[in-house]
Amino acid sequence: MASFRLTRSASRALLSPSLSSSLSIFSSSSQSSSTTITSPHFSNPFTRLSHLFPDYANSPRHFKVSKENLSFLSNFRPGIVWISTSSGVADSSGKGDQPRSSSDNKNVAVVPSWIEVYLPPGIQPYAKLARLDKPIGTWLLAWPCMWSITLASTPGHLPDFKMMALFGCGALLLRGAGCTVNDLLDRDIDTKVERTKLRPVASGLLTPFQGIAFLGFQLLLGLGILLQLNNYSRVLGASSLLLVFSYPLMKRITFWPQAYLGLTFNWGALLGWSAIRGSLDPAIVLPLYFSGVFWTLVYDTIYAHQDKEDDIKVGVKSTALRFGDSTKEWTTGFGIACISSLALSGYNADIGWPYYAFLAAASGQMAWQIWTVNLTSRADCNRKFVSNKWFGAIIFSGILFGRVFS
Repeated sequence: MASFRLTRSASRALLSPSLSSSLSIFSSSSQSSSTTITSPHFSNPFTRLSHLFPDYANSPRHFKVSKENLSFLSNFRPGIVWISTSSGVADSSGKGDQPRSSSDNKNVAVVPSWIEVYLPPGIQPYAKLARLDKPIGTWLLAWPCMWSITLASTPGHLPDFKMMALFGCGALLLRGAGCTVNDLLDRDIDTKVERTKLRPVASGLLTPFQGIAFLGFQLLLGLGILLQLNNYSRVLGASSLLLVFSYPLMKRITFWPQAYLGLTFNWGALLGWSAIRGSLDPAIVLPLYFSGVFWTLVYDTIYAHQDKEDDIKVGVKSTALRFGDSTKEWTTGFGIACISSLALSGYNADIGWPYYAFLAAASGQMAWQIWTVNLTSRADCNRKFVSNKWFGAIIFSGILFGRVFS
């Protein structure tokens, strides 16, 4: 009891005056290691977050702050604090939702994302549905497009930056549309999984009809971008929607949904080339496309290890469950296939020598993530997954310098 009691000076060091006067959560008579807050609303208007979290406004859940997190709270200086109800670590850049590490039935204090801070309450659920606060998915979708556009550029010249900006916007919209489709089809599954049960559709914050209407809006914006391309690319781009709409069903059918995601996420490797050249060169774009598929099998298998227990519980499949203890051997094979395909694509494109130097660096980055990842730690799986934005950036840099110095 003595070790848990906070003196007045310690309280002032941990909390700002506005929070210390509003959060009367520390009791010297408590015998437990955590103290319960029965409501996320605070008396001070500066710290009241009900307008930022409409889905939590009437939540009957209790929020706990453990002793270990008291020092963690003192490191935050944003002016507002939210006590998370989900287990795990905070991550604003993850593919989906907050991962949970293996320590991890402890609750942590996290800072609200930019969506809760800056967007009006009525727009927040739609922004979360599109995962706008978690950009890693957009990066992973955009990089194969950028590779292809740059590879298709004229030797000795920079790529078409206007086209790259167009594809960047398209990646943001298509990734958001894919997340919307996924949440609509998986809403019954998401309610059974701790990590996903607070998603807007699964939690009831948005109705399925609202989700479908938002999907139509996203696809309409995507069509506006697609119409900026040549006719060949319009047909090729529209054909990718079959993959986008069917991918969420694959985990119910096969242990290889990550392979299907690879076919979907790397369609831009074909589309970027055709947008510049008006057609496809199979000797260059097919190795580039399949390198992306193998890359996806690496990063999404690592990501899937976060959800192994939940996947078993709800009865869905993944390569993480298929490979089990052999995951590192399988992902090593996929990594070798990825790098080999990239080398073949560059060779057929007569790219300059800097490309191969960057390819060697990318090989090291991929080897690092495969062999150092702790597959029993959800937090580490998420860190390695997010690190793939740097793999994509290294390959892009290699193609850029290889083309400029061709």
